Amino acid sequence: MRDDQETPTPPVHHRVAIIGTGFAGIGMAVRLKRAGLHDIVLLERAYEVGGTWRDNTYPGAACDVPSHLYSFSFAPNPDWSRSFSPQPEIWDYLRRVAKDHDVVRHVRFGCEVTDARWEPAANRWRVTTTGGVFTAQFLISGCGPLADPAVPDIPGLDSFAGTVFHSAAWNHDHDLTGRRVAVVGTGASAIQFVPEIQPVVGELKLFQRTPPWVLPRHDRDITRPETWVYRTIPLAQRAARLAIYWGRESYVLGFVHSPRLMKAVERLARFNLRRGVRDPRLRAKLLPDYTIGCKRMLLSNDYYPALDRPNVDVVTEGIAGFQADAVVTRDGVRHEVDTVIFGTGFHVTDSPIAQRLRDAEGVRLADRWGDDMTALRGTTVAGYPNLFMLAGPNTGLGHTSQVFMIEAQINYTMAALRHAARNRIDRIEARADAQAAYNEWVQRRMRGTVWVSGGCDSWYLNDKGRNTTLWPGFTWDYALRTRRFDPHNYHLRPEIPPAGLPGAARRTPSGAGAAQRPEGAPAGAPRRAQRNEAAR
Repeated sequence: MRDDQETPTPPVHHRVAIIGTGFAGIGMAVRLKRAGLHDIVLLERAYEVGGTWRDNTYPGAACDVPSHLYSFSFAPNPDWSRSFSPQPEIWDYLRRVAKDHDVVRHVRFGCEVTDARWEPAANRWRVTTTGGVFTAQFLISGCGPLADPAVPDIPGLDSFAGTVFHSAAWNHDHDLTGRRVAVVGTGASAIQFVPEIQPVVGELKLFQRTPPWVLPRHDRDITRPETWVYRTIPLAQRAARLAIYWGRESYVLGFVHSPRLMKAVERLARFNLRRGVRDPRLRAKLLPDYTIGCKRMLLSNDYYPALDRPNVDVVTEGIAGFQADAVVTRDGVRHEVDTVIFGTGFHVTDSPIAQRLRDAEGVRLADRWGDDMTALRGTTVAGYPNLFMLAGPNTGLGHTSQVFMIEAQINYTMAALRHAARNRIDRIEARADAQAAYNEWVQRRMRGTVWVSGGCDSWYLNDKGRNTTLWPGFTWDYALRTRRFDPHNYHLRPEIPPAGLPGAARRTPSGAGAAQRPEGAPAGAPRRAQRNEAAR
């Protein structure tokens, strides 16, 4: 080697690499550190922690789950200012948790993951980022479904001469005062920012494809005496959290078991519409024709009144394309605007991180999935060893706190890692038949739910009409199913000591091997029994 040639710097290796620093990434890191595992790295594309609550800074951004429930169970916050927390408070909370639990020093900022490939010979993941290359024995994705904005491919958008941005990347430098603004989309973000911008814009054209059901938002200030009680008597806040949790769980009875029960909720939404909109013609535009709950139920007290203002026009005709100064609808009408704001949601059923995860042969997870995202317990994927996906397929919720599900997945991941440490296992890979059986069971449970039979086309469904997003039941049920690791559903490889050392022969721990039987199943148990065990 010539003197002027530098020796390539080997990638930095860690026991665990975590992608993202939202609720999932931070929560996972805290649990690992509490268990005594400090050889971890968190790879973050931005320059601060916070995930979706860092990125979504649009006017009026807030959570639609009550504050006391939308937080980690191990880090209650007695200082919420409102019953539904605004975005700045949630972001501050996440930064505080990361700081208080010494997570920040493990974060590598400016490191967007561009590729991650399993290297079987080295038994590790090789992760390429914009800030360098890392390797890790275990890779944990904390990339939630609300991470990458989705902008529809509409003809002529590139020719539009005005300002265009998505609500998840709000352009705060663009003054909306007096502007002619087009808002495309009527989802959870739009119903929050539309009332905020309506008073300042000149004209607002809201392009609505499908109206949402909007319930009253029972939001209020949390009083100083309440805050004092929560600080002084932590049990009081835990009791409030528990009451909110069980109240939210009751929605599952209507979503899953008896959609007829949603009629009472629908009456409340209809009342909210009548109260907020005086114009009967506008009210007719805003009245959904599908069962409430089929699409995400939204909460707002000021969305409907904002649409009833003279400077707002709700357009229900589909968009045909854009021109330099206008949105053109399919009826040929030109709607002249100078600003376009997309409130069109995120890539949910086509998870972008799956485009960057590759197996030993280089096959991307997105290609392996095709149109159907599937994972065992929503967390592990056959063919991708030592990979855990938090907020993975069929772990989303339409009624309560996603943080609860994330913590359940963290529990499952920790159980898997503890099993590996106790039994000296260095490779954990979901069995394909166990994964298939589990997802067949999930889809059977999905039949008859409001999400697939409610008469709507929602972002919960993929192009085949399958719900690969939501968990079809109570969250406590999922938590019970992920409380313990299920080694019989996995291929487990024991550690292989270096040749020549004592104990170099393979030791097969409980649950290891390529052809595992369910626990308690006799030798030669039929494959059907294995599938049934995987689904339980």
